[in-house]
Amino acid sequence: MLFYILLFLGIISLWWHWRARDRMKVTNLTGKYIFITGCDTGFGNMAAKIFDKKGFRVFASCLTETGAKELKAVTSQQLQTVLLDVRDSESVKKVAAWVKSEVQSEGLWGLVNNAGILGPTAPTDWLDIEHFREPIEVNLIGLINVTINMLPLIKKAKGRIVNVSSVGGRLAFSGGGYFPSKFGVEGFNDSLRRDMKAFGVKVCCIQPGLFKTALTDPAQVLKEKEVIWEKLSPDIKKQYGEEYFQKDAAKKEKLSKICLNKDLSPVIQCMEHALTSLHPHAHYVVGQDAKLFWNPLARMPAVIQDFLLLRNKVELAASNAK
Repeated sequence: MLFYILLFLGIISLWWHWRARDRMKVTNLTGKYIFITGCDTGFGNMAAKIFDKKGFRVFASCLTETGAKELKAVTSQQLQTVLLDVRDSESVKKVAAWVKSEVQSEGLWGLVNNAGILGPTAPTDWLDIEHFREPIEVNLIGLINVTINMLPLIKKAKGRIVNVSSVGGRLAFSGGGYFPSKFGVEGFNDSLRRDMKAFGVKVCCIQPGLFKTALTDPAQVLKEKEVIWEKLSPDIKKQYGEEYFQKDAAKKEKLSKICLNKDLSPVIQCMEHALTSLHPHAHYVVGQDAKLFWNPLARMPAVIQDFLLLRNKVELAASNAK
């Protein structure tokens, strides 16, 4: 009995120590520079506003002039917006040079790689290489390019890199370029974290579940898939069946209602912890769906993953013809 009491007290002590360690913050962060990509809408937009209020000197990159103007209108004079398409290497280099001139000898405390797109999500035999190319160019190559160009400034500040991945970087549950791009982000993040350890730079990865943002707009997702469906060959349409598209859309809508997180703030809280904690986490799993379903499922054997994910798939006309 004494052994079990001591074991229980030991576990409680370790848990309490971990909680206390997790709450330890870096001091004197007010006025530190951070750069955030993808600030037109969604996570990046909210993060720019919140970190601006907390006293960081925020560089918020936007894809559109409209996004930049709207963000600037509701933030302090300290926040600066800049137009950036992460697919454009020359644009990335110019923005990095501008940031260098702004931060000078202080360096860049934080880089939040948030910019991303979903791209078409459809069965692989519906797609061509261009459907895969754009999500990979934005979500992976663009993220790597921005990181490489900002890295000297982050090393100078012994700062933080926060890469926004996805539970889709651990478990692929649809066809298209989004999931390969996020698996790539996970690999890049892990190697970068180990490479930068010697320089005092901490690298973190945020893995959100399904959140209500422009990226997951069901109407846009359905529209993109419908365009692809209309261009399919008669043979493929016959294999899937004329009713497949509508049935699949209904299943996806049902899944979205169950899994979708409407409050974006938990993701921003993870970004803040990664930027301000003395001991940031290597990975942050965010969202009830991610914690309770996607992340546990990603750790299970493939046979279990396939069984559960295929239960949400529409039966093909070709299957019925056998």
